[in-house]
Amino acid sequence: MPADLSPERVLDLLKRNRLGKVYLFYGPGEFRIEKVLNRIRETFIPEEVRDFNLQIFYGGSNTNPADITDAARSFPFMSSNRLIIVRRTEDFPGSALESFLPYIAKPVETTCLIFVSSKADFRREFYKKIRSIAGAVNFKQLNDRQVIPWIKRVAEELGLSVTDQACAYLQAIVGNRLRDLYSEIEKLYLRHGTRTIGAEEIKELAIYSRIYTIFELMDEISLRRRTESMSILHRHLEEEGRDAAFSIIGMLTRQIRLIIQAKSIAEKGGQAHDLTRSFQVPPFVANKVLQQSRHWSMDDLEHALDLLYRADGHLKSGSQANLILENLVLSL
Repeated sequence: MPADLSPERVLDLLKRNRLGKVYLFYGPGEFRIEKVLNRIRETFIPEEVRDFNLQIFYGGSNTNPADITDAARSFPFMSSNRLIIVRRTEDFPGSALESFLPYIAKPVETTCLIFVSSKADFRREFYKKIRSIAGAVNFKQLNDRQVIPWIKRVAEELGLSVTDQACAYLQAIVGNRLRDLYSEIEKLYLRHGTRTIGAEEIKELAIYSRIYTIFELMDEISLRRRTESMSILHRHLEEEGRDAAFSIIGMLTRQIRLIIQAKSIAEKGGQAHDLTRSFQVPPFVANKVLQQSRHWSMDDLEHALDLLYRADGHLKSGSQANLILENLVLSL
């Protein structure tokens, strides 16, 4: 059974005009999925005929799989390629997924058919079949070591040259949420153009960006200053709106985990430079985290992670973001 492809491998095939005929894009990396789909859309079909040769379907009982395969078998109009994207594939019942198997076994040469699924059950024949033809593309969440190369690659695509130290600073301040990182990289491009970006430019960005708010908020929470903490939270929500809620949860979670690591190092007699070396965070972040760690016990930190986990669950269930975050900050 062929191994799953990486998103970078798909982009390389696209660049060499060797894109496959059927793909399954799956996994939790929603932001990266959208970026790759956008690149395929822009490259695979000329803009002037895109409306005629691009169709998007959505999985579910209201969609007839035959409509999708009929579209995939249609010849492109004034173009050499046709692109079909099927979102929410996981919403199709099993029988509908099986009806795609004859097409997957014999796809049309001029069509690229991409199924997008947040989850994939490779015990099902549909998913196994796409994997067997080397069409499964796993969009994993990037780990800490993969984020800096991603930052450099995205920056280069925009024409930016970013030093390794600057990438490390940006990751330390923003965290690993790719959507937030991309937003900050765009700000750097708008502010500095094609100049080389170093650590000083990242520090300057932090001062004028919403990411700096998280450091302020964590400082006040660590010092148990309720009034100041709530003031910073409200200011942040007024500027960014409800969409900032998940970002706040993610950044606070990362900060709490860093504090746990800092306490562990400090208890063994370590210093800020040990945190910098062990967890690849910039010196100013290591110093800040060590200062914050003095105000927390390990029991408090474990309780904080539990509170953050619960708050994330309430947000995903549709609860009111402002109330959830206010309660979280007061509980912390």
